[in-house]
Amino acid sequence: MNPYFLQFVTFSVILLVVLLYYTIKILREYERGVVFTLGRFDKVKGPGMIILIPFVQQMVRVDLRTVVMDVPTQDVISHDNVSVRVNAVVYYRVIDPEKAIIAVEHFMDATSQLAQTTLRSVLGKHELDEILAERDKLNEDIQKILDRQTDGWGIKVSNVEIKHVDLDESMIRAIAKQAEAERQRRAKVIHAEGEQQAAQKLVEAAEKLSESPSAIQLRYLQTLGEIAGEKNSTIVFPVPIDTLKSLFGGKS
Repeated sequence: MNPYFLQFVTFSVILLVVLLYYTIKILREYERGVVFTLGRFDKVKGPGMIILIPFVQQMVRVDLRTVVMDVPTQDVISHDNVSVRVNAVVYYRVIDPEKAIIAVEHFMDATSQLAQTTLRSVLGKHELDEILAERDKLNEDIQKILDRQTDGWGIKVSNVEIKHVDLDESMIRAIAKQAEAERQRRAKVIHAEGEQQAAQKLVEAAEKLSESPSAIQLRYLQTLGEIAGEKNSTIVFPVPIDTLKSLFGGKS
């Protein structure tokens, strides 16, 4: 067989394989292809098999699945001048492949950088107590800001979650002291409220007893019985003059 013919066949096979590689593209269900013809946007294709004109059309794959992006730890100064280290996670997905490729360069990097700056900006407007206690509200605020700013890139930010808020040891001790002082304050308030309620009940009981002198006598006798049951050798018990008069038939 002519060796030149073998070389021609081999070259033809290689050329055919190369042409097929650049002509036929297979896109999965969650992928879309942004097609450019001579550098100009043509259309978005997929999923399934895509036919391209070799060396005339190019395609950029775009994944439509939700991306879980970890926001690196950021140093944040809160509104009350407390230094904290915060990291978060952002959930987003591409809803418009055309904008994601044409409107912004490297949309994943752009979204990551925007998430970092937004996280620092939003948390810097709140005090430390709000950062620690109102994470749901802060998550919602950050999500709305990111979603609004990435809308022009064809990206939908569905959720933002603050994962960790790290404090210095000195600040942790200060917060512990503050919490202890708060518990002591509540204990004192509860004790004072108990004393107030007890005093009110004593006033009401005194008013009831004053309506019937015999009730006062019965109450004294009941108290004497309770004291006698404790087996004390000496009992000092104050008795009002009015009670003595009633006991001795009104004689002084």
